[in-house]
Amino acid sequence: MANQTDHHALPREEHHLSKGKVGMSCLIITESFFFMAFIVAYLYYIVIMQVDDGGPDPKDLFYLDWMVYVASICLFSSSATVVFAAKALARGAHDKFRSWLFITVVLGGLFIAATAMEWIGLIGGKGIWMDTCSFGTCFFSLVGFHAFHVCFGLTALSLCLVLSLLGKFPTMQAERFEVLSWYWHFVDTVWIFVFTTVYILRVYT
Repeated sequence: MANQTDHHALPREEHHLSKGKVGMSCLIITESFFFMAFIVAYLYYIVIMQVDDGGPDPKDLFYLDWMVYVASICLFSSSATVVFAAKALARGAHDKFRSWLFITVVLGGLFIAATAMEWIGLIGGKGIWMDTCSFGTCFFSLVGFHAFHVCFGLTALSLCLVLSLLGKFPTMQAERFEVLSWYWHFVDTVWIFVFTTVYILRVYT
């Protein structure tokens, strides 16, 4: 009888997502629909609107040179380094955490730098901007929306790095950093679709 009472008195393990993970999941789902809308708009342009609009053919503007490849590799690699950073923080290895996080920020920064160089070429060299033609509206909306998300993620990651350097980012923040890493993985995943749509699909079709 006593054993039965003790058995019922044992606390039960509950497995549930934290509020942060639930909130980030909802944010990612919502943002995914926004990106889908921009991608569909861009596809609509290159398939239909280009004929009526008289805008430029993306084939005449984009060619997969080394800069686009390197920028994409940097962003995709940052997904791995942010995982290493999260695991290091969870183990309490703060030096490794800061090192991997610094590499992640640098890789993301290189991606933004390459995007800026491309925009300078299109705006200054080709004279194309959002109000120039439908292509400009679709392209800068899609790529710019993604670049904004990358910049937001970089700001958050940089803040974590600064706090860690100041000794104000303890191991107990590991779960919150993991949630932030979800956002970074989302940004990287979105680039797969943007890269395929903008640079691969039209250039090679």
